[in-house]
Amino acid sequence: MKKTSQLPDKIAAFIEEHHVLTLATTRDSKPWTAHCFYVFDSERSCFYIASDTTTRHGQEALENSDIAGAIVLETKTVGKIRGLQFSGSMKIPTGTEAKHAKKMYISRFPFAVLTKTQMWAIHMSYAKYTDNRLGFGTKLIWE
Repeated sequence: MKKTSQLPDKIAAFIEEHHVLTLATTRDSKPWTAHCFYVFDSERSCFYIASDTTTRHGQEALENSDIAGAIVLETKTVGKIRGLQFSGSMKIPTGTEAKHAKKMYISRFPFAVLTKTQMWAIHMSYAKYTDNRLGFGTKLIWE
């Protein structure tokens, strides 16, 4: 496993190729997952998602901002398996970050302009990227 302080280009490129992540939250030691459309801000190593505060994952993030997530390329070919697992914090952005998040999200998902859902920022603190195209079980670690 290779560890680096800046988000490696291979990880950023993989994230940009996709648009749905699986988010994991928890309350009272009971885990929950949700699938969310996202846009990624590579300068901040941050995902922006739109979701109501009334959803289970929204309620749980308001109580406990620690989250985990994953993005995967679905394939049956072992040599092509790629995926990202990450952890970090999920919060409602404020001020200029809130405006920035909404602008980026609507740019990628124009239909979102018709909704009144809340924007959220998921700031990664750790990521593990697996890319079997680089050799079976090759992983890049970012913190």
